Amino acid sequence: MEDVWRKNIREGEKIVIINRRISAYIVPLFSSVRHALEKLESSKTKVLFIVDEYNKLLGSFTDGDFRRKVIESEGVSLQTPIADLMNRACFSVPLDVDNSIIEDFLKQKKTAVPIIDESGHLIAVAALGSQFIEIDGRRISAEDPSYLIAEIGNNHQGSIEMAKQLVDLAVEANVDCVKFQMRTMSSLYGEGGKNTSSGEDLGAEYTLDLLSRFQLKDEELYEIFDYCKSQGVTPLCTPWDMDSLAKLEHYGLPGYKVASADFTNYQLLEAIAATGKPMICSTGMSTEDEINKTVQFLQRKKAAFILLHCNSTYPTPFKDVNLKYLPTLKSKTNGLVGYSGHERGWAVTIAAVTLGACVIEKHFTLDRNLEGNDHKVSLLPDELVSMVNDIRAVEESMGRSDARELTQGELINREVLAKSVAAKRNIQKGDLISAKDLLIKGPGKGLQPNRMSELIGSVCIRDVEEGALFYDSDLDGMVEKKAQYAFNRPVGIPVRYHDFQELCKDVELDFVEFHLSYKDLEVKLANFIPEVSTLGLAIHAPELFKGDHLLDLASYDFDYREHSIKELQKVVDHSNEVKKRFPKTQSPALVLNAGGWNSEGFLTPEQVTEKYQLLAQSLEKINFTGVTLAIQTMPPFPWHFGGQSYHNLFVSADEIVAFCEATGFKVCLDVSHTMMACNYYGWDLYEFIEKISPYVVHMHIVDAKGSDGEGITVGEGDVDFKKLGRLLDKSLPNVQFIPEVWQGHKNAGEGFWQALNYLEKAFNI
Repeated sequence: MEDVWRKNIREGEKIVIINRRISAYIVPLFSSVRHALEKLESSKTKVLFIVDEYNKLLGSFTDGDFRRKVIESEGVSLQTPIADLMNRACFSVPLDVDNSIIEDFLKQKKTAVPIIDESGHLIAVAALGSQFIEIDGRRISAEDPSYLIAEIGNNHQGSIEMAKQLVDLAVEANVDCVKFQMRTMSSLYGEGGKNTSSGEDLGAEYTLDLLSRFQLKDEELYEIFDYCKSQGVTPLCTPWDMDSLAKLEHYGLPGYKVASADFTNYQLLEAIAATGKPMICSTGMSTEDEINKTVQFLQRKKAAFILLHCNSTYPTPFKDVNLKYLPTLKSKTNGLVGYSGHERGWAVTIAAVTLGACVIEKHFTLDRNLEGNDHKVSLLPDELVSMVNDIRAVEESMGRSDARELTQGELINREVLAKSVAAKRNIQKGDLISAKDLLIKGPGKGLQPNRMSELIGSVCIRDVEEGALFYDSDLDGMVEKKAQYAFNRPVGIPVRYHDFQELCKDVELDFVEFHLSYKDLEVKLANFIPEVSTLGLAIHAPELFKGDHLLDLASYDFDYREHSIKELQKVVDHSNEVKKRFPKTQSPALVLNAGGWNSEGFLTPEQVTEKYQLLAQSLEKINFTGVTLAIQTMPPFPWHFGGQSYHNLFVSADEIVAFCEATGFKVCLDVSHTMMACNYYGWDLYEFIEKISPYVVHMHIVDAKGSDGEGITVGEGDVDFKKLGRLLDKSLPNVQFIPEVWQGHKNAGEGFWQALNYLEKAFNI
């Protein structure tokens, strides 16, 4: 359970964190110097505070204090009592000090400032840190996904069975938290909580009647909290009175939600602040002045709080939501804000996320026709799922506010749709290029038209045929291919039939990997490979076949799967024909993207297992005689013709190992694909590779960035190639590779030669 008390105050780009969880900072008076130094090392706090048995602040200690004492005195050792070395003139501030004073002291390079109560007890420590709070281990900040609260409240109608059903539905929707309410009716309303006398207003009489009938007993709420934990979702609760807070604190909730009705209830707010736990406060029904005063009160109490913009009308008319107030609310605290919505639907909630809401609270119910006001403004279970999915999609789409970069999809379309600078005539190396020598034409694989002026007046650095494209290297300098590359394993390049001979000219390679299109299956090989080659051979099967058929050997559709099987058998048969012209290789690697993609989202673990079973059944129907199947490791978001997909097979190392052990098939390690998978799922690339290494027979070595930046220039992404080289020497000696740089074949294979130049240096260090 997290009990961090964090109040965030902006200091330039840094934030002052006031932390009630002080165990990392304190050392008992009876401790030795050794114990204190060990605590400094383990806690990384740079300063410790010495306290007596009652937690009264007595002094401070740093490793600098130890060094100075060692220099000044001969009798100091690791066994010396910390009381002999501590700084008794330790600076501290009282709990009610203005936050600006703490800011000022931290600006003076103090690593931490102790905060004490009126009796001198250490109760909090202020230090610089990042702007966030934590509830039950879940970080809430402007950088993290918004914290989504499914507000059940009393929508369980007093039924523990219905409450558990609502919890299950909330878990299925992937919310972060499920929230309830607790009231001590007798404490709040008197007469056993059944104040329904004729003196009450009709609205109050109606509400009190509902509350008295639909309240869960305390023990039932505790049971629900336990059930939430068992289902992996955080339970929170709104205490409506001091007695309820005491009960919830005794149970041990990780934080509290404060209802709009209690935003001006300083007695309750102070009591929650005293627990040292975060609180999320709705601001509905409060005036501007009341909001300002409550913020000041919470800041004086050094409370960790998030304010939720809220309109307490059920339902709230859209004209009254006033979402533009969210940034204003944030400016009042320099802290985090959220949104608690009572309007119908969830479009407004999505908009709140775009305006910086880090917490979202929304009511949900099984049936909007049930008795009670909250049901009318609640989402149904399927609507809650849609809201969560929409929020996560919007968060992903928010991106960054720094310099714009081309996405992988844009790069692909730019190649097809954009324009390039081309030669209007044959231009010889050494010729001076003039405007009349140039034209603009598609596709966009070459130098962008906005750089044409840079070409004009320059000396051509190579022979350029009429109609051929210019490239960045014509301005920035060519990357020359070497006659020989020094690797301790076979090295090749990816080629097509039409550029095979040109790319392999004047360079010593061990093999080539033909990347096939479905049209290549019908060509006359003698037109492109007229002689028997001394090179080795690998083949990359097409992904796309006639009729826009994307190969998928794991499709749920039987006919689609059978179509894929027939197409792949054609590829195997064609590969055996190609092999006749490359006798050096007895069983060439056939690199395959086996399928398992989905355009709607990731599959469940059970569905993934089914997909692997379907794939194994499909592969059994294919005669792989003459080739070695190498199923490619895959990224989470592959690009196919038609857009980006979600991939489910050969993404996880454990699943790859299990499939290979069960079937005997091998894999092609695509470093770019696997790096993207590791980035997305938080795995370690090098542990991943080591785990699958017994099953790797072929490699694509190239860089990657993020979770979908595929095949980028080697050295410009996330892969540590020096570390990778050492691992490959240890775990994958002699396994062949190609540098599969995206569009590396352009400009006479410039991307391949650049990659090999880089890898040669990185791998041989």
